[in-house]
Amino acid sequence: MIIEVLICTHNRAGLLERTLEHIDQAACPAGAEIQVLVAANACRDGTHELLRTRADAQAEGRYRVRFIEEPTPGKSNALNTAIPQLRGDIIAMVDDDHRVDTGYFCAIAEAVRRFPDATMYCGKILPDWTGFEPAWVHDLSAYAIYPLPIPHYDLGEETLNIGEEGRLPGGGNLVLKRDVFARVGPFSTELGPQGHNLAGGEDTDFVQRALIAGERIVYWPPILQYHVVEHERLTLKYLLEKSFQRSSSATRIMAGTQRGIPRYLWRKLASYGFRALASLYWPEKRFYMVRVAAALGEIRAYLR
Repeated sequence: MIIEVLICTHNRAGLLERTLEHIDQAACPAGAEIQVLVAANACRDGTHELLRTRADAQAEGRYRVRFIEEPTPGKSNALNTAIPQLRGDIIAMVDDDHRVDTGYFCAIAEAVRRFPDATMYCGKILPDWTGFEPAWVHDLSAYAIYPLPIPHYDLGEETLNIGEEGRLPGGGNLVLKRDVFARVGPFSTELGPQGHNLAGGEDTDFVQRALIAGERIVYWPPILQYHVVEHERLTLKYLLEKSFQRSSSATRIMAGTQRGIPRYLWRKLASYGFRALASLYWPEKRFYMVRVAAALGEIRAYLR
Protein backbone atom coordinates (compact mmCIF):
# COMPACT_ATOMS: atom_id res chain seq x y z
CA MET A 1 0.00 0.00 0.00
CA ILE A 2 1.29 3.44 -0.96
CA ILE A 3 0.16 6.31 1.25
CA GLU A 4 0.76 9.57 -0.58
CA VAL A 5 0.63 12.91 1.20
CA LEU A 6 -0.77 15.80 -0.85
CA ILE A 7 0.22 19.32 0.26
CA CYS A 8 -0.77 22.57 -1.45
CA THR A 9 1.38 25.56 -0.53
CA HIS A 10 1.69 29.25 -1.35
CA ASN A 11 4.72 31.31 -0.25
CA ARG A 12 5.21 29.51 3.06
CA ALA A 13 8.61 27.92 2.66
CA GLY A 14 9.37 28.08 6.38
CA LEU A 15 6.11 26.47 7.46
CA LEU A 16 6.30 23.93 4.64
CA GLU A 17 9.79 22.84 5.73
CA ARG A 18 8.46 22.35 9.27
CA THR A 19 5.54 20.28 7.95
CA LEU A 20 7.86 18.07 5.88
CA GLU A 21 10.15 17.54 8.88
CA HIS A 22 7.24 16.29 10.97
CA ILE A 23 6.12 14.00 8.15
CA ASP A 24 9.63 12.51 8.13
CA GLN A 25 9.35 11.86 11.87
CA ALA A 26 6.09 9.93 11.54
CA ALA A 27 6.41 6.14 11.66
CA CYS A 28 5.82 4.11 8.50
CA PRO A 29 3.41 1.19 9.04
CA ALA A 30 4.50 -2.29 8.07
CA GLY A 31 3.85 -3.11 4.44
CA ALA A 32 3.36 0.55 3.45
CA GLU A 33 5.36 3.09 1.47
CA ILE A 34 5.10 6.84 2.13
CA GLN A 35 5.41 9.40 -0.64
CA VAL A 36 4.80 13.16 -0.69
CA LEU A 37 3.52 15.36 -3.53
CA VAL A 38 3.64 19.13 -3.04
CA ALA A 39 1.69 21.47 -5.32
CA ALA A 40 3.44 24.85 -5.25
CA ASN A 41 0.75 27.40 -6.05
CA ALA A 42 2.05 30.69 -7.53
CA CYS A 43 5.02 30.65 -5.14
CA ARG A 44 7.57 33.47 -5.31
CA ASP A 45 9.53 32.85 -2.13
CA GLY A 46 12.03 30.06 -1.49
CA THR A 47 9.49 27.24 -1.87
CA HIS A 48 10.80 25.96 -5.22
CA GLU A 49 14.40 25.92 -4.00
CA LEU A 50 13.38 24.03 -0.85
CA LEU A 51 11.48 21.44 -2.86
CA ARG A 52 14.24 21.00 -5.45
CA THR A 53 16.69 20.34 -2.63
CA ARG A 54 14.34 17.78 -1.06
CA ALA A 55 13.60 16.09 -4.39
CA ASP A 56 17.28 15.93 -5.46
CA ALA A 57 18.73 14.72 -2.16
CA GLN A 58 16.59 12.04 -0.55
CA ALA A 59 18.55 11.59 2.66
CA GLU A 60 18.16 8.46 4.76
CA GLY A 61 15.19 8.77 7.11
CA ARG A 62 13.28 11.08 4.77
CA TYR A 63 10.24 10.19 2.71
CA ARG A 64 10.32 10.75 -1.02
CA VAL A 65 9.11 14.21 -2.10
CA ARG A 66 7.95 15.21 -5.59
CA PHE A 67 6.58 18.61 -6.50
CA ILE A 68 4.66 20.32 -9.26
CA GLU A 69 4.16 24.00 -10.01
CA GLU A 70 0.72 25.53 -10.57
CA PRO A 71 1.10 29.21 -11.56
CA THR A 72 -2.62 30.08 -11.50
CA PRO A 73 -3.48 31.40 -8.02
CA GLY A 74 -6.05 29.44 -6.06
CA LYS A 75 -5.82 26.35 -3.88
CA SER A 76 -8.46 24.57 -5.95
CA ASN A 77 -6.35 25.09 -9.08
CA ALA A 78 -3.36 23.54 -7.32
CA LEU A 79 -5.43 20.58 -6.09
CA ASN A 80 -6.92 19.92 -9.50
CA THR A 81 -3.50 20.04 -11.17
CA ALA A 82 -2.08 17.65 -8.58
CA ILE A 83 -4.82 15.01 -8.69
CA PRO A 84 -3.79 13.42 -12.06
CA GLN A 85 -0.19 13.24 -10.79
CA LEU A 86 -1.03 11.18 -7.71
CA ARG A 87 0.38 7.65 -7.50
CA GLY A 88 -0.73 6.49 -4.08
CA ASP A 89 -3.45 4.03 -3.23
CA ILE A 90 -4.41 6.21 -0.25
CA ILE A 91 -4.18 10.00 -0.45
CA ALA A 92 -3.61 11.92 2.80
CA MET A 93 -4.26 15.65 2.60
CA VAL A 94 -2.06 17.80 4.84
CA ASP A 95 -2.02 21.60 4.99
CA ASP A 96 1.32 23.41 4.86
CA ASP A 97 0.77 24.84 8.35
CA HIS A 98 0.06 21.49 10.01
CA ARG A 99 2.21 18.92 11.76
CA VAL A 100 1.21 15.29 11.70
CA ASP A 101 1.31 13.12 14.79
CA THR A 102 4.10 10.55 14.90
CA GLY A 103 1.48 7.80 14.64
CA TYR A 104 -0.37 9.48 11.76
CA PHE A 105 0.45 6.99 8.98
CA CYS A 106 -0.03 3.99 11.27
CA ALA A 107 -3.49 5.35 12.17
CA ILE A 108 -4.37 5.67 8.48
CA ALA A 109 -3.28 2.11 7.78
CA GLU A 110 -5.31 0.88 10.76
CA ALA A 111 -8.41 2.76 9.60
CA VAL A 112 -8.14 1.25 6.12
CA ARG A 113 -7.76 -2.22 7.66
CA ARG A 114 -10.69 -1.81 10.08
CA PHE A 115 -13.08 -0.14 7.65
CA PRO A 116 -12.32 -1.56 4.19
CA ASP A 117 -15.74 -0.55 2.85
CA ALA A 118 -15.11 3.12 3.59
CA THR A 119 -13.67 5.24 0.78
CA MET A 120 -12.77 8.32 2.83
CA TYR A 121 -11.49 8.89 6.35
CA CYS A 122 -10.93 11.87 8.61
CA GLY A 123 -9.54 12.51 12.07
CA LYS A 124 -8.76 15.25 14.53
CA ILE A 125 -7.22 18.66 13.90
CA LEU A 126 -6.12 20.31 17.15
CA PRO A 127 -4.54 23.74 17.65
CA ASP A 128 -0.82 23.41 18.37
CA TRP A 129 -1.02 25.66 21.43
CA THR A 130 2.24 27.19 22.64
CA GLY A 131 1.08 28.53 26.00
CA PHE A 132 1.56 32.14 24.85
CA GLU A 133 -1.92 32.51 23.33
CA PRO A 134 -4.45 34.90 24.94
CA ALA A 135 -6.83 33.47 27.53
CA TRP A 136 -9.97 34.11 25.45
CA VAL A 137 -9.12 31.29 23.01
CA HIS A 138 -9.80 28.82 25.83
CA ASP A 139 -13.03 30.56 26.91
CA LEU A 140 -16.01 28.20 27.26
CA SER A 141 -18.55 30.81 28.36
CA ALA A 142 -21.64 31.94 26.49
CA TYR A 143 -19.49 34.48 24.61
CA ALA A 144 -16.80 32.08 23.44
CA ILE A 145 -15.60 32.76 19.91
CA TYR A 146 -16.60 29.84 17.70
CA PRO A 147 -15.29 28.58 15.43
CA LEU A 148 -11.83 29.47 16.69
CA PRO A 149 -9.53 31.31 14.28
CA ILE A 150 -7.23 28.27 14.53
CA PRO A 151 -8.81 25.29 12.71
CA HIS A 152 -10.14 22.75 15.16
CA TYR A 153 -11.95 19.50 14.34
CA ASP A 154 -12.60 17.13 17.21
CA LEU A 155 -15.64 14.86 17.34
CA GLY A 156 -14.43 12.94 20.38
CA GLU A 157 -13.01 9.48 20.84
CA GLU A 158 -15.72 7.37 19.21
CA THR A 159 -15.72 6.19 15.60
CA LEU A 160 -18.43 7.91 13.53
CA ASN A 161 -19.91 7.62 10.07
CA ILE A 162 -19.77 11.18 8.77
CA GLY A 163 -23.02 12.29 7.19
CA GLU A 164 -25.00 10.42 9.81
CA GLU A 165 -23.24 11.96 12.82
CA GLY A 166 -21.01 14.96 13.42
CA ARG A 167 -20.18 17.98 11.32
CA LEU A 168 -18.40 17.69 8.00
CA PRO A 169 -14.59 17.65 7.97
CA GLY A 170 -12.49 20.16 6.09
CA GLY A 171 -9.68 19.25 3.74
CA GLY A 172 -6.84 19.69 6.25
CA ASN A 173 -7.00 16.12 7.55
CA LEU A 174 -8.92 14.26 4.88
CA VAL A 175 -7.79 10.81 3.72
CA LEU A 176 -9.28 9.11 0.69
CA LYS A 177 -8.81 6.27 -1.73
CA ARG A 178 -7.46 7.69 -4.98
CA ASP A 179 -10.36 6.52 -7.15
CA VAL A 180 -12.73 8.80 -5.19
CA PHE A 181 -11.55 11.73 -7.32
CA ALA A 182 -12.79 10.03 -10.49
CA ARG A 183 -16.27 9.61 -8.99
CA VAL A 184 -16.63 12.96 -7.21
CA GLY A 185 -14.85 15.24 -9.66
CA PRO A 186 -12.48 18.18 -9.16
CA PHE A 187 -12.48 20.88 -6.50
CA SER A 188 -14.55 23.96 -7.28
CA THR A 189 -12.42 26.82 -8.57
CA GLU A 190 -15.22 29.22 -7.59
CA LEU A 191 -14.42 28.46 -3.95
CA GLY A 192 -11.34 28.23 -1.78
CA PRO A 193 -8.48 30.57 -0.89
CA GLN A 194 -6.38 32.43 -3.40
CA GLY A 195 -3.03 33.33 -1.92
CA HIS A 196 -3.44 33.81 1.81
CA ASN A 197 -6.94 35.25 1.83
CA LEU A 198 -9.47 33.71 4.18
CA ALA A 199 -11.93 32.31 1.67
CA GLY A 200 -12.71 28.62 1.90
CA GLY A 201 -15.43 26.17 1.13
CA GLU A 202 -13.78 24.12 -1.60
CA ASP A 203 -13.24 21.24 0.82
CA THR A 204 -16.78 21.36 2.26
CA ASP A 205 -18.21 21.41 -1.24
CA PHE A 206 -16.09 18.37 -2.18
CA VAL A 207 -17.12 16.42 0.92
CA GLN A 208 -20.80 17.21 0.34
CA ARG A 209 -20.58 16.01 -3.26
CA ALA A 210 -18.78 12.86 -2.08
CA LEU A 211 -21.60 12.03 0.34
CA ILE A 212 -24.21 12.65 -2.36
CA ALA A 213 -22.25 10.34 -4.67
CA GLY A 214 -22.45 7.58 -2.06
CA GLU A 215 -18.93 7.68 -0.62
CA ARG A 216 -18.61 6.43 2.96
CA ILE A 217 -16.60 8.69 5.28
CA VAL A 218 -15.38 7.33 8.61
CA TYR A 219 -14.11 9.52 11.45
CA TRP A 220 -11.19 7.70 13.12
CA PRO A 221 -9.81 9.79 16.03
CA PRO A 222 -6.20 8.48 15.95
CA ILE A 223 -5.70 10.14 12.54
CA LEU A 224 -4.30 13.27 14.17
CA GLN A 225 -2.84 16.55 12.92
CA TYR A 226 -2.00 19.78 14.73
CA HIS A 227 -2.49 23.26 13.26
CA VAL A 228 0.24 25.81 13.90
CA VAL A 229 -0.86 28.74 16.07
CA GLU A 230 0.05 31.98 14.30
CA HIS A 231 -0.54 34.86 16.69
CA GLU A 232 -1.68 37.21 13.94
CA ARG A 233 -4.78 34.98 13.78
CA LEU A 234 -5.63 35.96 17.35
CA THR A 235 -6.41 39.62 16.68
CA LEU A 236 -9.87 41.18 16.37
CA LYS A 237 -9.12 42.24 12.79
CA TYR A 238 -8.39 38.65 11.78
CA LEU A 239 -11.47 37.34 13.62
CA LEU A 240 -13.71 39.74 11.72
CA GLU A 241 -12.12 39.07 8.33
CA LYS A 242 -12.23 35.30 8.74
CA SER A 243 -15.80 35.30 10.02
CA PHE A 244 -16.88 37.37 7.00
CA GLN A 245 -15.00 35.33 4.38
CA ARG A 246 -15.84 31.86 5.70
CA SER A 247 -19.50 32.73 6.26
CA SER A 248 -19.69 34.02 2.70
CA SER A 249 -18.11 30.85 1.29
CA ALA A 250 -20.33 28.53 3.33
CA THR A 251 -23.47 30.42 2.32
CA ARG A 252 -22.56 30.27 -1.37
CA ILE A 253 -22.51 26.47 -1.09
CA MET A 254 -25.82 26.26 0.77
CA ALA A 255 -27.71 28.96 -1.14
CA GLY A 256 -27.34 27.37 -4.55
CA THR A 257 -29.24 29.38 -7.15
CA GLN A 258 -31.54 31.19 -4.72
CA ARG A 259 -31.91 34.86 -5.60
CA GLY A 260 -32.56 37.73 -3.28
CA ILE A 261 -31.47 38.25 0.32
CA PRO A 262 -33.69 36.42 2.84
CA ARG A 263 -35.43 38.79 5.25
CA TYR A 264 -34.20 36.91 8.30
CA LEU A 265 -30.65 37.98 7.46
CA TRP A 266 -31.53 41.65 7.84
CA ARG A 267 -33.18 40.89 11.21
CA LYS A 268 -30.12 38.92 12.28
CA LEU A 269 -27.77 41.74 11.24
CA ALA A 270 -29.83 44.35 13.09
CA SER A 271 -30.03 42.24 16.25
CA TYR A 272 -26.30 41.47 16.34
CA GLY A 273 -25.39 45.05 15.49
CA PHE A 274 -27.55 46.46 18.28
CA ARG A 275 -26.07 44.06 20.84
CA ALA A 276 -22.52 44.84 19.73
CA LEU A 277 -23.15 48.57 20.10
CA ALA A 278 -25.05 48.36 23.38
CA SER A 279 -22.80 45.99 25.32
CA LEU A 280 -20.26 47.41 27.76
CA TYR A 281 -18.79 43.96 28.48
CA TRP A 282 -15.90 43.40 26.08
CA PRO A 283 -16.25 39.60 25.60
CA GLU A 284 -19.94 40.09 24.76
CA LYS A 285 -19.22 43.03 22.43
CA ARG A 286 -16.47 41.07 20.63
CA PHE A 287 -18.77 38.06 20.29
CA TYR A 288 -21.50 40.07 18.58
CA MET A 289 -19.01 41.96 16.40
CA VAL A 290 -17.88 38.60 15.02
CA ARG A 291 -21.53 37.60 14.50
CA VAL A 292 -22.12 40.87 12.60
CA ALA A 293 -19.18 40.06 10.32
CA ALA A 294 -20.63 36.59 9.69
CA ALA A 295 -24.07 38.01 8.86
CA LEU A 296 -22.49 40.46 6.42
CA GLY A 297 -20.66 37.53 4.82
CA GLU A 298 -23.98 35.73 4.32
CA ILE A 299 -25.50 38.82 2.72
CA ARG A 300 -22.52 39.19 0.43
CA ALA A 301 -22.93 35.59 -0.74
CA TYR A 302 -26.53 36.24 -1.79
CA LEU A 303 -25.50 39.44 -3.57
CA ARG A 304 -22.94 37.47 -5.56
